[in-house]
Amino acid sequence: MSRIGELDAFPLCLGGNVFGWTADKETSFEILDAYAAAGGNFIDTSDSYMASAPGNSGGESETIIGEWAQARGNRDDMVIATKVGRHPDRMGLAPANIKAAADDSLRRLRTDRIDLYFTHFDDPSVPVEEIMTALDELVTEGKVRQIAVSNIELDRLEASLEFSERQGTARYVAIQPHYNLVSRDTYEGPRRDIAARHGLTALPYYGLASGFLTGKYRPGANVDSVRAGKAARHLETERGRRVLAALDIVAEEQGAAVATVALAWLAAQPTVAAPIASARTLDQLPPLVEAARTTLTDEQLERLTEASA
Repeated sequence: MSRIGELDAFPLCLGGNVFGWTADKETSFEILDAYAAAGGNFIDTSDSYMASAPGNSGGESETIIGEWAQARGNRDDMVIATKVGRHPDRMGLAPANIKAAADDSLRRLRTDRIDLYFTHFDDPSVPVEEIMTALDELVTEGKVRQIAVSNIELDRLEASLEFSERQGTARYVAIQPHYNLVSRDTYEGPRRDIAARHGLTALPYYGLASGFLTGKYRPGANVDSVRAGKAARHLETERGRRVLAALDIVAEEQGAAVATVALAWLAAQPTVAAPIASARTLDQLPPLVEAARTTLTDEQLERLTEASA
Protein backbone atom coordinates (compact mmCIF):
# COMPACT_ATOMS: atom_id res chain seq x y z
CA MET A 1 0.00 0.00 0.00
CA SER A 2 1.04 3.62 -0.55
CA ARG A 3 0.76 6.18 2.20
CA ILE A 4 -1.09 9.39 1.33
CA GLY A 5 -1.31 11.53 4.43
CA GLU A 6 -3.13 9.25 6.86
CA LEU A 7 -4.60 7.07 4.09
CA ASP A 8 -3.38 3.63 3.00
CA ALA A 9 -4.07 3.33 -0.71
CA PHE A 10 -3.41 0.76 -3.42
CA PRO A 11 -0.49 2.00 -5.56
CA LEU A 12 -2.61 2.11 -8.71
CA CYS A 13 -5.55 4.50 -8.46
CA LEU A 14 -8.58 3.62 -10.59
CA GLY A 15 -9.77 6.67 -12.51
CA GLY A 16 -13.52 7.17 -12.47
CA ASN A 17 -13.65 9.66 -15.33
CA VAL A 18 -15.10 7.04 -17.72
CA PHE A 19 -17.95 5.96 -15.44
CA GLY A 20 -21.22 7.27 -16.79
CA TRP A 21 -19.49 8.24 -20.03
CA THR A 22 -17.72 5.57 -22.10
CA ALA A 23 -18.51 2.95 -19.45
CA ASP A 24 -22.19 2.56 -18.57
CA LYS A 25 -23.35 1.62 -15.08
CA GLU A 26 -23.23 -2.14 -15.64
CA THR A 27 -19.74 -2.04 -17.11
CA SER A 28 -18.56 0.36 -14.41
CA PHE A 29 -19.76 -2.06 -11.71
CA GLU A 30 -17.88 -4.91 -13.41
CA ILE A 31 -14.67 -2.86 -13.55
CA LEU A 32 -15.02 -1.76 -9.93
CA ASP A 33 -15.68 -5.36 -8.84
CA ALA A 34 -12.60 -6.63 -10.67
CA TYR A 35 -10.42 -3.84 -9.30
CA ALA A 36 -11.50 -4.56 -5.72
CA ALA A 37 -11.03 -8.31 -6.24
CA ALA A 38 -7.45 -7.62 -7.37
CA GLY A 39 -6.75 -5.81 -4.10
CA GLY A 40 -7.49 -2.28 -5.28
CA ASN A 41 -9.06 0.19 -2.87
CA PHE A 42 -8.33 3.64 -4.33
CA ILE A 43 -10.83 5.36 -6.67
CA ASP A 44 -10.54 8.86 -8.11
CA THR A 45 -13.48 10.86 -9.41
CA SER A 46 -14.84 14.42 -9.55
CA ASP A 47 -18.15 16.18 -9.12
CA SER A 48 -17.83 17.32 -12.74
CA TYR A 49 -17.41 13.83 -14.29
CA MET A 50 -18.87 13.58 -16.91
CA ALA A 51 -20.87 16.75 -17.34
CA SER A 52 -19.67 17.21 -20.92
CA ALA A 53 -21.19 13.96 -22.17
CA PRO A 54 -24.54 14.22 -23.99
CA GLY A 55 -27.44 13.80 -21.60
CA ASN A 56 -25.28 14.25 -18.49
CA SER A 57 -25.34 17.09 -15.98
CA GLY A 58 -22.27 16.26 -13.86
CA GLY A 59 -21.78 13.91 -10.95
CA GLU A 60 -22.64 10.74 -12.88
CA SER A 61 -19.34 9.10 -11.95
CA GLU A 62 -19.81 9.87 -8.25
CA THR A 63 -23.34 8.46 -8.40
CA ILE A 64 -22.17 5.18 -9.93
CA ILE A 65 -19.33 4.79 -7.42
CA GLY A 66 -21.69 5.55 -4.55
CA GLU A 67 -24.28 3.05 -5.74
CA TRP A 68 -21.59 0.40 -6.23
CA ALA A 69 -20.04 0.86 -2.78
CA GLN A 70 -23.48 0.76 -1.15
CA ALA A 71 -24.49 -2.35 -3.09
CA ARG A 72 -21.26 -4.14 -2.20
CA GLY A 73 -21.20 -2.94 1.41
CA ASN A 74 -17.51 -2.11 1.14
CA ARG A 75 -17.39 1.64 1.70
CA ASP A 76 -15.10 1.31 4.73
CA ASP A 77 -12.62 -0.70 2.66
CA MET A 78 -12.29 1.93 -0.06
CA VAL A 79 -10.38 5.20 -0.35
CA ILE A 80 -12.52 7.54 -2.43
CA ALA A 81 -11.13 10.78 -3.82
CA THR A 82 -13.25 13.43 -5.49
CA LYS A 83 -12.86 17.05 -6.55
CA VAL A 84 -14.52 20.44 -6.31
CA GLY A 85 -14.66 23.48 -8.54
CA ARG A 86 -15.78 22.36 -12.00
CA HIS A 87 -19.35 21.11 -11.67
CA PRO A 88 -21.55 23.27 -13.93
CA ASP A 89 -23.72 24.23 -10.96
CA ARG A 90 -20.82 24.59 -8.50
CA MET A 91 -18.10 26.38 -10.42
CA GLY A 92 -15.21 27.96 -8.54
CA LEU A 93 -13.78 27.81 -5.04
CA ALA A 94 -15.74 30.39 -3.06
CA PRO A 95 -16.07 29.02 0.50
CA ALA A 96 -19.86 28.65 0.34
CA ASN A 97 -19.54 26.86 -2.98
CA ILE A 98 -16.89 24.44 -1.67
CA LYS A 99 -19.14 23.47 1.24
CA ALA A 100 -22.25 23.09 -0.90
CA ALA A 101 -20.36 21.05 -3.47
CA ALA A 102 -18.99 18.76 -0.75
CA ASP A 103 -22.52 18.10 0.50
CA ASP A 104 -23.63 17.36 -3.08
CA SER A 105 -20.74 14.91 -3.52
CA LEU A 106 -21.50 13.19 -0.22
CA ARG A 107 -25.09 12.63 -1.34
CA ARG A 108 -24.07 11.23 -4.71
CA LEU A 109 -21.38 9.03 -3.17
CA ARG A 110 -23.88 7.83 -0.52
CA THR A 111 -21.33 8.31 2.24
CA ASP A 112 -20.67 10.46 5.28
CA ARG A 113 -17.09 11.41 4.39
CA ILE A 114 -14.79 12.01 1.45
CA ASP A 115 -11.39 10.40 2.01
CA LEU A 116 -9.39 12.74 -0.22
CA TYR A 117 -10.89 16.03 -1.43
CA PHE A 118 -9.16 17.88 -4.26
CA THR A 119 -9.49 21.41 -5.51
CA HIS A 120 -9.85 20.48 -9.19
CA PHE A 121 -8.74 23.77 -10.74
CA ASP A 122 -7.64 26.83 -8.82
CA ASP A 123 -9.90 29.88 -8.63
CA PRO A 124 -7.63 32.96 -8.62
CA SER A 125 -10.61 35.18 -7.76
CA VAL A 126 -10.66 33.69 -4.25
CA PRO A 127 -7.79 34.31 -1.79
CA VAL A 128 -6.00 31.09 -0.86
CA GLU A 129 -6.67 31.89 2.80
CA GLU A 130 -10.42 31.58 2.20
CA ILE A 131 -10.07 28.35 0.23
CA MET A 132 -7.87 26.69 2.83
CA THR A 133 -10.10 27.82 5.70
CA ALA A 134 -13.18 26.38 4.00
CA LEU A 135 -11.40 23.07 3.40
CA ASP A 136 -10.18 23.02 7.00
CA GLU A 137 -13.74 23.45 8.23
CA LEU A 138 -14.84 20.43 6.19
CA VAL A 139 -12.07 18.39 7.83
CA THR A 140 -13.05 19.65 11.29
CA GLU A 141 -16.68 18.70 10.60
CA GLY A 142 -15.62 15.17 9.62
CA LYS A 143 -16.95 15.48 6.07
CA VAL A 144 -13.44 15.25 4.59
CA ARG A 145 -10.49 13.22 5.89
CA GLN A 146 -7.61 14.71 3.87
CA ILE A 147 -7.32 17.53 1.33
CA ALA A 148 -5.33 17.74 -1.88
CA VAL A 149 -4.75 19.95 -4.91
CA SER A 150 -4.65 19.42 -8.66
CA ASN A 151 -4.26 22.22 -11.19
CA ILE A 152 -2.79 25.39 -9.67
CA GLU A 153 -0.07 27.97 -10.36
CA LEU A 154 3.13 27.60 -8.36
CA ASP A 155 2.81 30.83 -6.41
CA ARG A 156 -0.71 29.97 -5.29
CA LEU A 157 0.37 26.46 -4.33
CA GLU A 158 3.22 27.81 -2.20
CA ALA A 159 0.92 30.38 -0.59
CA SER A 160 -1.68 27.71 0.23
CA LEU A 161 0.88 25.45 1.88
CA GLU A 162 2.47 28.31 3.80
CA PHE A 163 -0.92 29.47 5.09
CA SER A 164 -1.74 26.00 6.41
CA GLU A 165 1.61 25.68 8.12
CA ARG A 166 1.37 29.17 9.60
CA GLN A 167 -2.20 28.82 10.84
CA GLY A 168 -2.12 25.15 11.77
CA THR A 169 -5.06 24.27 9.52
CA ALA A 170 -5.56 21.16 7.43
CA ARG A 171 -2.93 21.06 4.72
CA TYR A 172 -2.67 19.53 1.29
CA VAL A 173 -1.19 16.02 1.51
CA ALA A 174 -1.20 15.24 -2.20
CA ILE A 175 -0.98 16.82 -5.62
CA GLN A 176 -2.56 15.51 -8.82
CA PRO A 177 -0.43 16.67 -11.75
CA HIS A 178 -0.54 15.91 -15.47
CA TYR A 179 2.47 13.61 -15.74
CA ASN A 180 3.55 10.66 -17.87
CA LEU A 181 6.40 9.43 -20.07
CA VAL A 182 5.58 11.84 -22.90
CA SER A 183 4.55 14.76 -20.67
CA ARG A 184 7.28 15.19 -18.10
CA ASP A 185 7.82 18.95 -18.13
CA THR A 186 4.38 19.54 -16.62
CA TYR A 187 5.54 18.16 -13.27
CA GLU A 188 9.29 17.67 -13.16
CA GLY A 189 11.06 20.83 -12.01
CA PRO A 190 9.65 23.50 -9.68
CA ARG A 191 6.30 21.78 -9.14
CA ARG A 192 7.90 18.53 -8.07
CA ASP A 193 10.40 20.45 -5.96
CA ILE A 194 7.55 22.11 -4.04
CA ALA A 195 5.85 18.75 -3.56
CA ALA A 196 9.05 17.19 -2.21
CA ARG A 197 9.81 20.12 0.07
CA HIS A 198 6.35 20.09 1.61
CA GLY A 199 5.92 16.32 1.71
CA LEU A 200 3.13 16.09 -0.88
CA THR A 201 2.64 12.77 -2.62
CA ALA A 202 1.90 12.86 -6.34
CA LEU A 203 -1.03 11.06 -7.94
CA PRO A 204 -0.50 11.73 -11.67
CA TYR A 205 -3.43 11.92 -14.06
CA TYR A 206 -3.18 11.10 -17.78
CA GLY A 207 -0.72 8.42 -16.63
CA LEU A 208 -1.15 6.68 -20.00
CA ALA A 209 -1.32 9.87 -22.07
CA SER A 210 -4.99 9.35 -23.03
CA GLY A 211 -4.18 5.78 -24.07
CA PHE A 212 -1.07 6.42 -26.16
CA LEU A 213 1.15 4.63 -23.65
CA THR A 214 -0.91 1.44 -23.90
CA GLY A 215 0.94 0.77 -27.15
CA LYS A 216 -2.20 0.37 -29.23
CA TYR A 217 -1.52 3.54 -31.21
CA ARG A 218 0.79 2.65 -34.09
CA PRO A 219 1.26 4.05 -37.60
CA GLY A 220 -1.75 3.03 -39.67
CA ALA A 221 -3.70 1.68 -36.69
CA ASN A 222 -7.36 2.62 -36.32
CA VAL A 223 -8.29 2.82 -32.63
CA ASP A 224 -11.92 2.98 -31.51
CA SER A 225 -11.74 5.54 -28.72
CA VAL A 226 -13.17 8.99 -28.05
CA ARG A 227 -9.62 10.00 -27.12
CA ALA A 228 -7.98 8.63 -30.26
CA GLY A 229 -7.14 12.03 -31.73
CA LYS A 230 -5.51 13.30 -28.55
CA ALA A 231 -3.50 10.11 -28.04
CA ALA A 232 -2.41 9.60 -31.65
CA ARG A 233 -0.79 13.02 -31.89
CA HIS A 234 2.17 11.65 -29.92
CA LEU A 235 2.97 9.43 -32.91
CA GLU A 236 3.82 12.58 -34.83
CA THR A 237 6.68 13.45 -32.46
CA GLU A 238 10.14 11.92 -32.33
CA ARG A 239 9.82 11.70 -28.56
CA GLY A 240 6.61 9.70 -28.80
CA ARG A 241 8.14 7.22 -31.24
CA ARG A 242 11.28 6.86 -29.08
CA VAL A 243 9.18 6.17 -26.00
CA LEU A 244 7.10 3.51 -27.79
CA ALA A 245 10.26 1.76 -28.99
CA ALA A 246 11.74 1.76 -25.49
CA LEU A 247 8.47 0.55 -23.98
CA ASP A 248 8.35 -2.34 -26.44
CA ILE A 249 11.84 -3.46 -25.40
CA VAL A 250 11.18 -3.24 -21.66
CA ALA A 251 7.74 -4.84 -21.98
CA GLU A 252 9.30 -7.83 -23.74
CA GLU A 253 11.99 -8.10 -21.06
CA GLN A 254 9.37 -7.98 -18.31
CA GLY A 255 6.87 -10.19 -20.08
CA ALA A 256 4.37 -7.45 -19.39
CA ALA A 257 1.97 -5.20 -21.29
CA VAL A 258 3.21 -1.82 -22.54
CA ALA A 259 0.68 -0.05 -20.32
CA THR A 260 1.99 -1.93 -17.27
CA VAL A 261 5.54 -0.79 -17.98
CA ALA A 262 4.53 2.84 -18.61
CA LEU A 263 2.70 3.01 -15.27
CA ALA A 264 5.50 1.18 -13.44
CA TRP A 265 7.99 3.80 -14.68
CA LEU A 266 5.68 6.55 -13.43
CA ALA A 267 5.22 4.88 -10.05
CA ALA A 268 9.01 4.73 -9.62
CA GLN A 269 9.49 8.49 -10.00
CA PRO A 270 10.27 10.72 -6.99
CA THR A 271 7.21 11.76 -4.92
CA VAL A 272 4.79 9.53 -6.92
CA ALA A 273 2.59 7.34 -4.72
CA ALA A 274 -0.03 6.05 -7.16
CA PRO A 275 -0.57 6.82 -10.85
CA ILE A 276 -4.19 7.21 -11.94
CA ALA A 277 -5.46 5.18 -14.89
CA SER A 278 -8.94 4.32 -16.10
CA ALA A 279 -10.47 1.34 -17.88
CA ARG A 280 -13.60 1.64 -19.98
CA THR A 281 -13.80 -2.13 -20.56
CA LEU A 282 -13.06 -5.05 -18.27
CA ASP A 283 -10.19 -6.34 -20.39
CA GLN A 284 -8.35 -3.02 -20.08
CA LEU A 285 -8.05 -3.37 -16.30
CA PRO A 286 -5.52 -6.21 -15.69
CA PRO A 287 -2.49 -4.41 -17.22
CA LEU A 288 -3.24 -1.39 -15.03
CA VAL A 289 -3.48 -3.37 -11.80
CA GLU A 290 -0.36 -5.34 -12.71
CA ALA A 291 1.65 -2.11 -12.67
CA ALA A 292 1.23 -2.03 -8.88
CA ARG A 293 3.12 -5.33 -8.71
CA THR A 294 5.79 -4.59 -11.29
CA THR A 295 9.28 -3.38 -10.42
CA LEU A 296 11.52 -2.23 -13.24
CA THR A 297 15.29 -2.63 -13.07
CA ASP A 298 17.54 0.41 -12.86
CA GLU A 299 18.61 -0.22 -16.46
CA GLN A 300 15.00 -0.39 -17.66
CA LEU A 301 14.09 2.80 -15.81
CA GLU A 302 17.08 4.57 -17.33
CA ARG A 303 16.19 3.35 -20.84
CA LEU A 304 12.71 4.81 -20.54
CA THR A 305 13.90 8.02 -18.92
CA GLU A 306 16.42 8.62 -21.69
CA ALA A 307 13.91 7.83 -24.43
CA SER A 308 11.43 10.32 -22.98
CA ALA A 309 13.93 13.12 -22.38
